[in-house]
Amino acid sequence: MEQEELVVDYLRTQSEAGITKHLGGSGATKELIELCRIGKGKYVLDVGCGIGITASLLAKKGCRVAAVDISEKMVYWAKETAKEEKVQDMVEFFVADAKDLPFEDNTFDAVICESVLAFVADKKKALEEFVRVTKPGGYVGLNESIWLEKPTKEVVEYFFRFNASTFLYSDEWVKMLKESGLHDVVIRKYRLTAMKEFIDRMTLIGFRRVIRGWVRVISKLISDAEFRKALKGSLPTSGDAADFMKYTGYAIYAARK
Repeated sequence: MEQEELVVDYLRTQSEAGITKHLGGSGATKELIELCRIGKGKYVLDVGCGIGITASLLAKKGCRVAAVDISEKMVYWAKETAKEEKVQDMVEFFVADAKDLPFEDNTFDAVICESVLAFVADKKKALEEFVRVTKPGGYVGLNESIWLEKPTKEVVEYFFRFNASTFLYSDEWVKMLKESGLHDVVIRKYRLTAMKEFIDRMTLIGFRRVIRGWVRVISKLISDAEFRKALKGSLPTSGDAADFMKYTGYAIYAARK
């Protein structure tokens, strides 16, 4: 289907580069960790771990960590990040779908997910899985894109063209969290700006990883015509991106089971 192909193109670009990001960068991750009461000795699941930056950070804080991603290549990059950060013996990585997690009920003290559920069609099913594997009294924490204002038709079409993800309003996320069996929901909302997004991304990923990622992408563009076509079809124009920023932001949610 067309939407699925667009998602593959966007995510494939990231997996080839060995780069992932989430809105709010490392600051948002630290806030999510605090709100979910994650500290030394906690057992944490990172869903949609990407290249493993958050998983490695949690391991450095003394947490037991399991991390999953639906992309086998992302899991490879995540393991490489863990090696670079010298925490490879402290994190277990799995290739898995957010809607079908390979863990027993009531396993984790906290489950966190950063800028992932926007790409999942059945968000409710994924949230139910998060709740299932969380211990009673544990936390589920999200960092997700939101509409701050009602978008124009053109903005919605742009975003589907860019990466086929689905934004929700903040109250829609809260409703789903509560319907999944969670309570004591805490919400913190933020607006996006192009400069903040750039700084957050560089701070999170690091200049060295960004440069290495772009070298990989350029090499792939040179050698793979199919990849060139896929990337060209998913790139936004500067006007599209500017319009998009007017309507969007991100929100951090923490809720207890």
